[in-house]
Amino acid sequence: MSVLTIDRPVSPLPDHASASGTNSSRRSARKVAGMGQVDMAAIEQAVTTILRAVGEDPNRPGLLETPRRVARMYAEMFAGLHQDPARHLRVQFPEDYDELVLVKDIPFTSMCEHHLLPFNGVAHVAYLPNGHVTGLSKLARVVEEVARRPQVQERMTQTIADLLEQELGTSGVAVVIESEHSCMAIRGVRKSGSLTVTSSLRGVLKSDPNSRAEVMSLIRRKK
Repeated sequence: MSVLTIDRPVSPLPDHASASGTNSSRRSARKVAGMGQVDMAAIEQAVTTILRAVGEDPNRPGLLETPRRVARMYAEMFAGLHQDPARHLRVQFPEDYDELVLVKDIPFTSMCEHHLLPFNGVAHVAYLPNGHVTGLSKLARVVEEVARRPQVQERMTQTIADLLEQELGTSGVAVVIESEHSCMAIRGVRKSGSLTVTSSLRGVLKSDPNSRAEVMSLIRRKK
C-alpha cells in the first residue's frame, strides 16, 4: 500500500489583538477576531468573582487586566464552538488514487470539559479515498477547529472520524489521538507524563485486520 505522510503541518491560530477598554461592565457580547460571538463581559465578571472567592484582590495591580486576558483566552480556546470544520473537507479534487492518505503528528491543544484544563498532544488522521481527495492542510484544519471546544478526548476522536466519513465518502477512516491531560498532571492524582491514547476506525480500516494493522503500524513508526 502506498502511503502519503506529512509530519507536523499545523500552524497555530494567529494572535489577534483584543478590544481595548477598562470598563468591563460596559462591554457587550462582541465578535472576537472571527472566533464567534462571545460574551466577553460575562466572562470577565465571572473571573473577577472567582478571584474574590479564592481570597484574592482583583483590584491589585497584577490582576487588574486578568479578567480581560482570561476572557480573550476563552474566546480563542472555544472558537471551535462557532465554526463548522466540515467546510474544509468540502474542498475536494477528483483523483484516481485509492490507497492510504495519512497525516500524522498534528499538534493540538484542547480543553477538558470536566475541569476546564487543557490537554495537549498530537492527532494522526488517515483515510482511503474513493475517487477524490481533499487538501492535506484541510485535515490539519479540521483537527485544529474540533480541538477548540470544551470536550473529552474520546468525543474529539469520534468527531474527527465522523467528519471525514461523512464529508469525504471514504472507504476507510482512522483517527488516533495521543495527549497529556493537565487535570491528571497538575491536580488530583498528579501523574505528569501519563499519555492517553484514543482511536476511532471506520470502514475497511476497522473491518479488515490487515488494513487496520498496517495503518496502526505506520502511525507508530518513527521518522
